[in-house]
Amino acid sequence: MGVNLAPLLVKRMVNLESLRGKYLAVDANNELHQFLSLIRLPDGTPLMDREGHVTSHLIGLSMRTSHLMHTYGVKQVFIFDGEPPPLKRVEIMKRREQREKLLLQMMEAQKRGDYAKAFSKAVRTGRLTPTMIEDAKKALSLLGIPYVLAPSEAEAQAAYMASRSDVWAASSRDYDSILFGAPRLIRYVTISGKEWLPSKGRSRPLKPELIELEQLLATHGITREQLVDIAILIGTDFNTGVRGIGPKKALNLVKQHGDLERLPKGVRSETPENYEDVRRIFLQPKVNDHYNLNFGTLNEEGLHHFLCDERSFSEMKVRTVVQRMREFYANLRDTGLKRWA
Repeated sequence: MGVNLAPLLVKRMVNLESLRGKYLAVDANNELHQFLSLIRLPDGTPLMDREGHVTSHLIGLSMRTSHLMHTYGVKQVFIFDGEPPPLKRVEIMKRREQREKLLLQMMEAQKRGDYAKAFSKAVRTGRLTPTMIEDAKKALSLLGIPYVLAPSEAEAQAAYMASRSDVWAASSRDYDSILFGAPRLIRYVTISGKEWLPSKGRSRPLKPELIELEQLLATHGITREQLVDIAILIGTDFNTGVRGIGPKKALNLVKQHGDLERLPKGVRSETPENYEDVRRIFLQPKVNDHYNLNFGTLNEEGLHHFLCDERSFSEMKVRTVVQRMREFYANLRDTGLKRWA
């Protein structure tokens, strides 16, 4: 879920063409969850192969990624989550309980024949299994697209790579990459230009959003350390926020008093006891500094076997993906560029 920094953020709308040639570190789990949520049958059932393996995430991964790379020259490396910090276990349990509740509601709606209601519940029941994640890694390898295994949070790894200028920006719908120190965060890198809102039964238009850490901090006159303290007051995946304190109030409190230690006694007493541990997660995250961002080669035969023979993809879909990637690699060879820099 991430932290709700939206009211404080300074955003700039960009278009996909402005991302041409840029290298993005994509929060893979976040992206796969989106595909798993929205690529479903009308009654909310995810797409599956002949053996019952879920394929919604693979369809989104192969089709969107190849489209972005072929049409807009956007280079991507996918970052997969590692072991979550112990402090995240409470949030993980909450998400699991919520999924189970929504799954029951979805099944009840399906029995009634209320497929619109079933779909609205289903989009929030998606769970990435180890098999799905391994399938995604296999597909990326066959496509020649690099991926990195983070030791812990993928957004921390993406932020670290962006801070070293190994990639141009972190790409995620959540805001945590900014807290982890990403100089740039790009959100909503989509092809359709719209987002389905299941609770409202309609779509809304979307454009890519660029958030720059330096501009954000300068606008509010704060440091990154203070931004992390603001997030702790609001609530993160690693702690419950202080009741009654939203983004704007948290900003005012931290600007007025400097940090959590100097907050008024009433607020200070409500601050999570483990706030220093949460600070360390954001300011001193576990990251991997040994990674390869070079593209490999397109394994057409292997991709066809995996997607068509094993995961029941249509021949037409795979031909489309292969043709896009052929042209992407041809262009990559012509320019001589392996990375955005």
